[in-house]
Amino acid sequence: MLWGVLQKAEPAMDFPLPNDPTSVRPDGLVRLTNALMDRIEQLLRRCRDADVTFVPVDPYAVDHAAATLEEANQAWTLGHIIVHLTATAEESAALAAEQARGVSNHGRSRFEVPWETVTTVGQCRARLAESRRMCLASLQMWPDQPHLDTTYIPWEDGPVMGPNERYLLGLQHAVEHLEQIREVADQALTARLQKAFVGRWRNRLRGRQGVAAAPSK
Repeated sequence: MLWGVLQKAEPAMDFPLPNDPTSVRPDGLVRLTNALMDRIEQLLRRCRDADVTFVPVDPYAVDHAAATLEEANQAWTLGHIIVHLTATAEESAALAAEQARGVSNHGRSRFEVPWETVTTVGQCRARLAESRRMCLASLQMWPDQPHLDTTYIPWEDGPVMGPNERYLLGLQHAVEHLEQIREVADQALTARLQKAFVGRWRNRLRGRQGVAAAPSK
């Protein structure tokens, strides 16, 4: 029964990003941003509020930026994934807009909503909508002739990135989390259905026990 329900779930797709970032114009970045945010919204379509805080089984969980050792190997909830990928997309969008205006990189530009505060599907959708608006707004800051030659290396031994590459890095990061979102949502759905099944079984058993214990007239 559970497997049949999961089989009907929509699978995560391979989200296409351009092979040549320098060929993408700002309007192309708009389309890619909207398509990706729409895709994430679709993956949340089957979710309930309880799924957002569900802690999945993830034997490979590791977070080098975790605040505590306890959190370093803690599997991420849907709420955690959503605030993380949106924060990265916004950082990339903000830095790309500066580069497009000819401003040399001068550090990071990141804020991540505390994941513990995101506990409902509505909050996840609101965070995605807010992030979409912020990323698209950043593209309005690009001049008509963006400074595509304003580049920098974001990390040691990393690639040289101009505005397009920097913006697309945020989208690529989100794409890498699509399968994780699908997997966590599937696990949460399975756990929810199992809980409902066990609950119905217990209620039925109690009902039978009540009938058996009733005194005969």
